[in-house]
Amino acid sequence: MGLSVLRPSLSLIPSPLRSRPRSFPLYRRRSVPAVRICCSGAEEALFGFIAGKKRATEVAHSVWRNVLRKGDCAIDATCGNGHDTLALLRMVADESGSGFIYGFDIQSSAIESTRCLLEDSLDPDQRRLVKLSLLCHSKMEEVLPEGTMVRLVAFNLGYLPGGGKDIITLPGTTLPALHAASRVLAPGGLISVLVYVGHPGGREELETVQSFASSLPAESWSCCKLERLNRPSAPLLLLLLKK
Repeated sequence: MGLSVLRPSLSLIPSPLRSRPRSFPLYRRRSVPAVRICCSGAEEALFGFIAGKKRATEVAHSVWRNVLRKGDCAIDATCGNGHDTLALLRMVADESGSGFIYGFDIQSSAIESTRCLLEDSLDPDQRRLVKLSLLCHSKMEEVLPEGTMVRLVAFNLGYLPGGGKDIITLPGTTLPALHAASRVLAPGGLISVLVYVGHPGGREELETVQSFASSLPAESWSCCKLERLNRPSAPLLLLLLKK
């Protein structure tokens, strides 16, 4: 299937998954009702993007808020400086201590930046709901407990903000990471991919992501792309919903 343009009415709200006590929360596959359409904040963020007043990251976060529920499990596949990790945790953590985030990055400086941000922003009980791994996101299944089902996997592809541009995400590891994300994702879950294309290799990585999304069967996936056509170097947001 081809990629479709994201329309302002798009919003994704699945039901939360059940967890069972374990060293890390375990989310097993179960029947999930059809995705309901609602637009809590998503339409405003999307129109703000169209008007040039909001960034693609803000649109992504608004979509995440419509997908995630308290108690869910999510993955930040590229921790960077930790802002997405923190945002995801605040969307899933509840007062009972449910919800969990797995974060991955290959750079120790990124993991340390994320750890420091979480320590400054969260109390000890909330920090226990995050597991950070200095590991390539293509190996995410090695970290997740067997049977774990995830509601959302977020990718922010490119280089570490504020870091050297010589270390970037690459198609050779991004593609197996996308395949891994598709396997651990629960029905009704979302793979969110923000692709930066203004650096060498960025366009090639975008082509890899688009090819992966286009190959997913329309019967079980819905794939959309948000792009600024007159700003060719602006990041693109791709949203892959597992039905």
